[in-house]
Amino acid sequence: MKIGIVCYPTFGGSGVVATELGKALASSGHEIHFITYSQPARLDFFSENLFYHEVAMSQYPLFDYAPYETALASKLVDVVRYEKLDLLHVHYAIPHASVAFMAKQILATYGIKIPVVTTLHGTDITLVGKDKSFSPVVTFSINQSDGVTTVSENLKQQTLDYFDVTNHIEVIPNFIDLNRFHSKNHEHFKKAIAPNDERIIVHTSNFRKVKHTGDVVRIFEQINQKIPSKLLMVGDGPDRRNSEELARQLNVWEHVRFLGKQDAIEEILSIADLFLMPSGSESFGLAALEAMACKVPVISSNTGGLPELNIDGFSGYMSDVSDVEGMAKQGIHILEDDARLAEFKENALTRAEDFKICKIVPHYERFYDEVIARVKKAE
Repeated sequence: MKIGIVCYPTFGGSGVVATELGKALASSGHEIHFITYSQPARLDFFSENLFYHEVAMSQYPLFDYAPYETALASKLVDVVRYEKLDLLHVHYAIPHASVAFMAKQILATYGIKIPVVTTLHGTDITLVGKDKSFSPVVTFSINQSDGVTTVSENLKQQTLDYFDVTNHIEVIPNFIDLNRFHSKNHEHFKKAIAPNDERIIVHTSNFRKVKHTGDVVRIFEQINQKIPSKLLMVGDGPDRRNSEELARQLNVWEHVRFLGKQDAIEEILSIADLFLMPSGSESFGLAALEAMACKVPVISSNTGGLPELNIDGFSGYMSDVSDVEGMAKQGIHILEDDARLAEFKENALTRAEDFKICKIVPHYERFYDEVIARVKKAE
């Protein structure tokens, strides 16, 4: 099968999932064509089945903002025609689903019927998509897609609640590559971070308001009062400075390291004892799954799709959003006893194995086959 994948090429969850899916499909023998404005961050190798097509942007002085949607639609038409693709899979509704619809209409004038699958990832529905400026287009684009998937049952329900969607929505959860994300022996690295055998706590995000990074620092401050610990804050974004200032105010600055964006997050997770995700909204919780795969139990909020991933009392614990005291108590409960911590670590890996990539990719392949067959039958 020849598949075109459209995604944002950044470190965000939708781009990571799209890239890892494409790499896995290529390894299974499919021909994968990534179509976006720069090389995806996770596209760290190429094979005979992987191709990348850059969307060139016009620098015409008339435009205050380059018309990316038009350039992307033109590129999709070009790649579908000349690479003879069987299907387009677009990740994140805005603007990719509407652009794919435009490309479909143009391709029809060439006698080409290209099926389009749209995957909804979260904020394209729960945040950006709800904006009145986008809502009608998002609704239309979802309903015009030949196949629609979401990464959790919760996101599916939110999509149906927020938009007048008549299309069927298939739930295909996010996945993990256990060949990359697994616990590694990095005692020398761990000793450098925690020279006195302190517990190591990790948080990774894009430091947006919804991630509640301030709560991460507050939870850590309470844990550290009971159990000597170190906190590694991985990522970058608008709330980083506020979180740094809060660490100083709470007098835990010397125990906190802000590491910025990191490609090899699995190396950091390998030395961690606990992962904190107190988000106000998560459609799935991919960062938590990556932690679990590295044998790191998760303390999370109970919002969105997180209850579908983190099993309370098994792979970690969940609390209401902003319940800093509750999350801190749960973290202390896990960290204060070596045997209990070891049990939670094993349980976290057991849960992650339910989402390993070899289980999830066949679900996408079956869905692609169904969509292609349905489109051909309608011709």
